[in-house]
Amino acid sequence: MRNLIIPGLAVALALAGCGGCNSAPGRPALESQVLAPNRVLKFDILYQQNCAGCHGAQGRGGAAGALSSQVYLTIADDATIRRVIAEGVSGTAMPAFAQSSGGMLTDEQVTALVKGIRVRWGKADSLTISPPSYTALAVGDWKKGNEVYGTYCFSCHGSGGRGGPRAGSIVDQSYLTQVSDQYLRTIVIAGRPEMGAPDWRDNVLGKPMSQQDVSDVVAWLSAQRPKTPNQLSSSGKSAAEGIR
Repeated sequence: MRNLIIPGLAVALALAGCGGCNSAPGRPALESQVLAPNRVLKFDILYQQNCAGCHGAQGRGGAAGALSSQVYLTIADDATIRRVIAEGVSGTAMPAFAQSSGGMLTDEQVTALVKGIRVRWGKADSLTISPPSYTALAVGDWKKGNEVYGTYCFSCHGSGGRGGPRAGSIVDQSYLTQVSDQYLRTIVIAGRPEMGAPDWRDNVLGKPMSQQDVSDVVAWLSAQRPKTPNQLSSSGKSAAEGIR
């Protein structure tokens, strides 16, 4: 019986000794130890590491549009935001971030970003009038879009969209090859407030753009896109560079 007790006591002492190692002098506390990248779920860290470089430190926009825009958060639901983060946008500068699409983020991390964007910047019922929908409800007519451009965009972007006194070219070939039609639609609706570009309500005082106006002017812009990358023009400033 005595021989059975001694091994048991040795095991207990060993376990107690190991437990004491966690609080040994100089050993980092458990809460201060660095998490593996795929276990980080804090929104601030994920946003800073993956989004801030393009969308701005506080979601106010930069190389890409403002994620804190109330117009954008009204027209884009959580499923849309999740899809864009996870899958990216083919043919544009927006990469896929989800591991399932070749990125580095887990599904949990993508969810944390979507939830964080909505909680941090979303304000329910902040708009007094409803904006046009995120996706087009009808096919745009590029010929009518030319007329819409003349009404709502000419004063800033100039004749033919080639740049004016307040904004740069919006038909610059290098710009149009890097953005999708959906991106163009989103920018027409939400604007780029951080760059002085108005949203769909404020291009013409008291005359917001309609659903069809947006679809038509996007069709017109899409028609200006070069058919192949070899047709790119290096002249002129892009719309993003010229808006003030």
